[in-house]
Amino acid sequence: MHDSIRDFLVAAKKSTYAFQGDDASVTPLLRGSRQLEFRDGSLLYRDVYFGTAFFVGLETVYLNEQPHWSMCYSGGVDQSRVVPDDIRNIYAFLREALRQVSKEHIFRGPSEYIDGKYTYHNIVHGGFEEFHGCEYIRSGSDKVYTLQYSGGTLR
Repeated sequence: MHDSIRDFLVAAKKSTYAFQGDDASVTPLLRGSRQLEFRDGSLLYRDVYFGTAFFVGLETVYLNEQPHWSMCYSGGVDQSRVVPDDIRNIYAFLREALRQVSKEHIFRGPSEYIDGKYTYHNIVHGGFEEFHGCEYIRSGSDKVYTLQYSGGTLR
């Protein structure tokens, strides 16, 4: 079962924020949030988040309309280290890194991804059933973005 959920998560993540950004949004259930969804048969992926420069969110995979797996996350750009115009570039780079999602790196992006002046790092502990991790982006020696995440299979 976990392999089919992993395959589904890869497809869902590649069909929502990583490739389409906020253009993948649907009408949100919660006022003030952004919501992205992807469905394949009995599986539904829902990502709900609040904020922009700093944001907090929750991804949930439903199996037969029941929550099965979930991940919460929070983080964002260090506004003391970047000018407002750089925020868009940092998030564009983040989406590039997140497009590298795979069954081996299911939670966010790969362990490392480099393009131009930015470097993405992702450190995860645990496995599909229960995990926590941190991703960050550096521009040169400055850490300009950080995000914490955790989650697992719901029991």
